[in-house]
Amino acid sequence: MSVNTYFWFDNAAEEAANLYTAVVPNSRITDVSRSSDGAAFVVSLDLDGHAVTLMNGGPGHTFTDAASLQVVVETQEEIDRLWDALTDGGEPGPCGWLTDRYGLSWQIVPAALPALMGSADPAKTIAVGTALRSMSKLDLETLQDAHDNA
Repeated sequence: MSVNTYFWFDNAAEEAANLYTAVVPNSRITDVSRSSDGAAFVVSLDLDGHAVTLMNGGPGHTFTDAASLQVVVETQEEIDRLWDALTDGGEPGPCGWLTDRYGLSWQIVPAALPALMGSADPAKTIAVGTALRSMSKLDLETLQDAHDNA
């Protein structure tokens, strides 16, 4: 058995696959199935160990932020790099969420966030949550300061 994330694109699956594998380290396109005209139909990816399939299925099935890809990173530099690459042509959202140029939602999250949000001290958790809700792109130093100064 295996579990695979599957996204229906209008017609930009291969273009999106190239962006995603360029932006997410340790990623690659593993297979491209083509239609008789040579256009990509189904593109399979490995995004840092996560199986993802993109299909060009035509219009009528738009993405919503109800489903997203979450990338957990260690540093602010990684947050900034991914944010800049994925919002290019897309749109920033609240609390570390963004929509890329194809309409797919992503969450760019620092690995430290669960520990900051899960403090035994409720005041620290509230302070981090308040800081988080004021952000679009997450700022790890600001989140850490909110935790430490609560």
